[in-house]
Formats: sequence, structure tokens, C-alpha cells
Amino acid sequence: MMKTKIIAVFALMNVMVLGACTKDFEELNTNPNLIEKVTPGSLVTPTIYGMSTYFSVRSYDFTWQMMQVGLPNPSVALGAHRYDISESAGNGTWNAAYKYLRNIREMESAAVTYNQPVYGAVATTLKAYITGILTDSFGDVPYSEGLLAEEGITKPKFDTQEEIYTSLIQELEAANTIYAGEGVMSGNDLLYNNNKENWRKFNNSLLMRMLLRASNKPAFNSYNRLKTMIANPATYPVFTSNAEAALVKVNGIAPYDYAWGRRQDYVNSQAMGSFFVDMLNGLEDPRRALFMTKASQIVNKVPVDLGYKGIPHGHSGDASQFGYSPSTPNGDIMYPNAVGTEILEVMMGYAEVEFIKAEVALQSSDMAAAKIAYEKGVTAAITQWKTAVMPATYFQNTKAAFNGTLEQIMNQKYLGLFFNDYQQWFEYRRTGFPKLPKTEYMLHGGVMPSRFMYHTDVKQTNLENYKIAADRIGGDNVMTKVWWEK
Repeated sequence: MMKTKIIAVFALMNVMVLGACTKDFEELNTNPNLIEKVTPGSLVTPTIYGMSTYFSVRSYDFTWQMMQVGLPNPSVALGAHRYDISESAGNGTWNAAYKYLRNIREMESAAVTYNQPVYGAVATTLKAYITGILTDSFGDVPYSEGLLAEEGITKPKFDTQEEIYTSLIQELEAANTIYAGEGVMSGNDLLYNNNKENWRKFNNSLLMRMLLRASNKPAFNSYNRLKTMIANPATYPVFTSNAEAALVKVNGIAPYDYAWGRRQDYVNSQAMGSFFVDMLNGLEDPRRALFMTKASQIVNKVPVDLGYKGIPHGHSGDASQFGYSPSTPNGDIMYPNAVGTEILEVMMGYAEVEFIKAEVALQSSDMAAAKIAYEKGVTAAITQWKTAVMPATYFQNTKAAFNGTLEQIMNQKYLGLFFNDYQQWFEYRRTGFPKLPKTEYMLHGGVMPSRFMYHTDVKQTNLENYKIAADRIGGDNVMTKVWWEK
């Protein structure tokens, strides 16, 4: 199975100091070279690397199956591509999120200790990124009391998702103001190399994501707030290029190993999905060669090139029915042959910002602005991947030319969210796009599951609060819709 190793802490942790019998003894045995307090900047890189690497694997393992990007091959049993989601399927996500939220809590504390408010803002940005994935995956989760075990709260309450969104949006707004003030960054920063302005743009781009996700809730006034942000780029700077996006550069050399232990762990035993491949084929999309290999078929003992061709998700389980070797993942994108070659792990891309702008403009019936943002989004999504070149004739294809529909924007956003944690899944649940085909072999009548079940340990360690949350959301099962879906 592929490696999911995550390096949680590269930084020095707090030093425990044993009590001494006398003051003189304590002074004599104090090592002046030890750091007794972790610095806020030392926690940035382990959090970024850990989360981006973990969710690269989860995109491959889970999102690809749910969203018909790729699937195990052969696949004779059920599996996620047939909407078979186990009770423990979200355990790893729960563990990883809270693991790195502890880093964030430590960063917040250290930012106060060292009077470095900009790192308090960075902590807010990363907290919103992590908590957003967590709550969109489960719904109501422990948040306000989630990391207070040291203060005696070992059975935290579950905050409602509405409360979590309200808090995070307010905190992102406050962080935007902090970034605009004085203060410098000086720690180890794998993402932006201490470029505070890019951190501010990441922060505000996440704010756009969260507002759009809550746009079905009138109390959030999301579209008007998004319009205000878009109209005031000086006050709310967001991503304007791929160079500014939250794309983590990993070279495969320790401590920044690729997410998979070996190239074959990524490329073998996985086929690309027909739906995903056919959409790219219809667009004559230049990303095909980067994302996948070509399919082939043996004819008269000679392999014949079939071009890019996948297999359908939710199939009967009999792989022999296809009669060809489908396209498989191209290892160059995530595990190049030459270790040391830089690859990208996606936290949030620039293309997403433009697709948000396109949707907001479409909602306002501003077709000119929607078209501009749509084309910028598509171009950004293609050129995000280093070897993909935007064809000059791309939008001359009738399937790519802007047609003024939300479905088209979301279809291209779906392609643009390739390898972006669970974002394809979340956006499908929000909008119903893209329109994924169903088969009789999918569970739940072909209706996609909406969430993970709570971590299995929670039922033993925090039963009372678990029951309150489960009853409140409508039952702890994979088909329960989270707050912003209802």
C-alpha cells in the first residue's frame, strides 16, 4: 500500500524542566543552548508539508474514486467508486486534521509569546484551511473545545458547522488586517519563503472559498460579500497568478519525500476513469499527457495505441469485459523517475479563485465578467502543471467556448481541482456538478455519500457529546447532508 508517512513536527518542542532541590542546583544544571519555547515560524513548514502530502494521497485514494477520476484496477469487490464507504473511512482525516491543528494551537501561543502577530495570522490561515476540510468532511466537529485536553477538557463539545464557519470567516477577516500591518516573517516557510503578501492572498482566497461554500445560507450574505471582495482588490488581495497560489513544491529528497514510497505505488493497480478521460478528450486538453498514459489493446499479438481511454466507475467487477489496457496514472506528476525533480502538491490553486469569480458574476448576470473569469480559470488550471501549455485555439472548441452556464464553469472547476484534497467532492455536493454517470452496481441507489462517519473512537471516549452531535445533524451515517448542503 502506498506510503502515508507524515512528518508532523520538524521543529524543536518544549523542553521539560525537572524541578531542582535548590535554586543554585537549578542554575548550575540549566543548558543555555536549549530552546525552552518553540518559535512560531518553526511550525509553518511541518504543517504545510504534512497536510499537503497527506491530502495528495487522499485525493488519489478517495476523491478520485468518488469523483470518477480514477479507480483501482482490477476492482472485483465494492470500494469507494461504488459508494461503499466504511465506518472508519474518515478516521485518518480526523487524526491528521487534529494532529496539525495542535501545531496551529502551538503557533498561536508562540506568536503571542514572541509578539509576532503576523504568525498569529498565518496560524489563522492554516487553521481555516485544515478546519474547513475537517468540517466539510464530517459536519459538526469539536472546534472551540477540540484541543483543550491540557486544560482539563477531554470530552469536547461538537460545534455546529454554522458556528465553525461563522468563527473562521471572522478570523480570516481579522487576519487580512493583520497581514496588512507591520511585521515580518523569518521562519522556515516551505510554501512562500516568508512572503507575507502571498500569505495574505492565500488567506483571502480561502475566505472566498468559505463564503461560496456557505452561499446557500442567506444569513451569510455570501454573494454580496464576495462581490465586495472582488471589487476591492487592494483591501482583499487574492491569488492573481499560479506563482502566488498555495502550491507546495516537493523534491522527493528527505525530509521532503514524495507522498508515495515508490513510483510503482502510484502508477500500478490504478486506472483512469472514463468520465474524466472523456471530458478531457472532448476538450482536446493538453493535460492528458501529463495526467495519464495511453490505453492499448493487443490485436494479432501486436499492441495497438488506443489514445487516452479509461474504464467506467461502478462497473460490474469483471475487468475482462473491457478487452483493453486502460490509461493509467502518469508517475511524472507525483513521482518522477529522477528523484529530486520538483513536483507540486496542491493546497489551493489560483484557478479556483477565478472560477469563484466566474460563478459570482454569473449569479449577477454579468456575462462579460463571467466569461473573462472563466477563461482565466481554465488557463490557470492548465498552466498550473509545469509541462502543460495552453493551446491558442483551446476556446475555439465548442465544448470549451464559454456558454454562460454554471454547469460549464463547474465542469472546468472539476478539472482544475485535480489533486486538491476533497474539493471536487465538496463542490459536487454543493452544486450537483459535474453530472456523474450512475450504474446499478453503486450503493445508495447511485446517490453519492455526503460525509464521513465520526471517528470510531469518539463513540467510546466522548459518547455523550457524540450522541448530541449525531442527533443534531440527522444521524451519523454517510448519507447525512452537512449544514451547507441542506
